[in-house]
Parts: sequence; C-alpha cells; structure tokens
Amino acid sequence: MDHSDQRVIVMVTGANSGLGKATALTLAKQNAHVVMVCRDRNRGELARKDIMRESGNPHVDLHICDFSGLDNIKRFAQLYNEKYDRLDVLINNAGVITRERLLTKEGFEMQFGVNHLAPFLLTNLLLESLQRSKAGRIVTVSSLGHVSCIW
Repeated sequence: MDHSDQRVIVMVTGANSGLGKATALTLAKQNAHVVMVCRDRNRGELARKDIMRESGNPHVDLHICDFSGLDNIKRFAQLYNEKYDRLDVLINNAGVITRERLLTKEGFEMQFGVNHLAPFLLTNLLLESLQRSKAGRIVTVSSLGHVSCIW
C-alpha cells in the first residue's frame, strides 16, 4: 500500500465500540490513517462506516482478528506487514471480561489470553513495522472493569 502522503498510521484494536471506537473516531478526525482491528465483521463494518461519516476521513481500514486464538494474531500481523509499509502508533485496546471460565483455542484462560497474551504477541509481531516509523508508539489500555464484577 502506498503511504506517500505520510499520513500517520494508527492501529486500534477493539475499535468497533466503547473507548476503541471513540479513539478511532478522534484519530480519524485528526486525519490519521486508522486501521481498525475487530473481532466481528458486521459490527466492525458498521463502526467503520460511522467513523468515516462522522470524521469525513476515507482512510479507515477494517481488519478482522479474533484475539482468542494466537494463530489468528500471527496471520493478521503477517497480513498487516505485507500490506502496510510501517505502523506509527499501536493502541492495544481490545479486551474481554467473562463471568464463566472460558478457554482460548490454545487452552489459556480467556481473559488472560485475550487481555494479556494477545496484545503482547501482536506488539512483538509488529515491532519491526513500528521501528520503521519515525517515532513509533505503543499504547496499552487497561481497565478497572474487574472491580465492578460481582462473582
């Protein structure tokens, strides 16, 4: 992909709702090239259209990746590295909270796998792309959501 206009490329995981969508919209309004990473194609596409309409920025891409499988992350990172020449900002925002014990495809507890292992792996797989940026940045969002859960 040609990024000769040198627009800042920002990846936001979990970008179809909540803080992720608000972040993607704000960045799109600032004329960034926003790469949305979402688990669900339909919800992601609706959010992408909203963001493009509200921001007036057509440079909003949607990629689908379910963080509950490390192979999914590996495939997505490879696709990203083939399609884009660099990554300026990675915003690790995607996360889950579950009431019941669920496991990832690899057998890790779901919250640990999605909230910790997935962004760690994604960040490592995108490091070279971030290093190609003049000032690559990594932002990892955290939450106190666990405090409000009543088990």
